[in-house]
Amino acid sequence: MDVSVILSLLQESLFMVLVFLSFFIYAVSVGRQSITNVILGLYLALLISIEFPYYTFILSIAGNKKIESLVMLMVFALFALCATILFARLMPREYQEGKFEDFWKKILLACGATVLVMTFSYHALPVTEIITPGSPIQYLFASKSSFFWWLIAPLVILFVV
Repeated sequence: MDVSVILSLLQESLFMVLVFLSFFIYAVSVGRQSITNVILGLYLALLISIEFPYYTFILSIAGNKKIESLVMLMVFALFALCATILFARLMPREYQEGKFEDFWKKILLACGATVLVMTFSYHALPVTEIITPGSPIQYLFASKSSFFWWLIAPLVILFVV
């Protein structure tokens, strides 16, 4: 592979890299249990946001397609934040490790959270209205037939870790 090909691939997948880095930094700084709570919160937020009955009322105020997308993302982020706080209160704090202890587990958990966000962005959230990920990422996450398997992958990671 040429350096230009690698740079092109990184440019196309910048959104995914930024999502992974944010989850990885969060996992290292706060811990394994907190990133587990985020993953579980994302699942609950997806469930709630799919059946949220007031989207039409909220989106009727926006008018612009990009503003509608931002509003939907903010509503989802609010659901995810509330669900993560709920799981943080309910789940026991059994993982009391140092920042760089269980480093590979934190990488796996950050990958699981990244997979969820990327899957949601193609199938449930209008992230592609705001940011246009490149074709390699579209090939991975946009397929309707693989949506179920991408949703199962973070659960398998939670089971293994």
